[in-house]
Amino acid sequence: MTVSGPAFPVFLKLGGKRVVVVGAGAMALEKLPALLDAEAVVTVVAPDVRPDIRALPGISIVERGFEPRDLDGAWYVVAAAPPEVNRQVSEAAAGRQIFVNAVDDLRYADAYLGGVIRKAGFTFAISSDAASPALTALVRRGLERLIPEELDEWLAIGRRMRPKWKADQTPFAQRRPLLLEAINRWHAERQEASS
Repeated sequence: MTVSGPAFPVFLKLGGKRVVVVGAGAMALEKLPALLDAEAVVTVVAPDVRPDIRALPGISIVERGFEPRDLDGAWYVVAAAPPEVNRQVSEAAAGRQIFVNAVDDLRYADAYLGGVIRKAGFTFAISSDAASPALTALVRRGLERLIPEELDEWLAIGRRMRPKWKADQTPFAQRRPLLLEAINRWHAERQEASS
């Protein structure tokens, strides 16, 4: 499988859904914390499993080589194995209509992860469409520094205003300037209080 066209950005709710990770080396270990944080039901399939993966709570381990049936009932799969195994995973997943994140192997991937920033209830994802993961990481670090410290306060303001907008059926185009006004008022009040 080859990637064609730009990626469609999406956030997946994997909580309670079966996710299979094929491979149990350093690349797999790198992907597992985010999957566990998303509350996915994770199964790792590999003939050799690192002790640090084995020690992770909340994962099932199938200690053998990959078999296509390992993907039965899965919603998402991470192929973090040698290229030949990633190819087998990709073929088995395509027949089941499951997206594959083939780690560092675009030939067999139809999904890939970008740089992620989580702050104050927001998730920011940055991608170079898999052209340069290292550059994506650098851009992520730069953007992380630009995100305002007050973002949690801004989010609280938006949460307070949203029920009224919904009740009043305020159009989305009008909500943005109203929110900006409220944030500016909050900043002005904050500066007054600190003077």
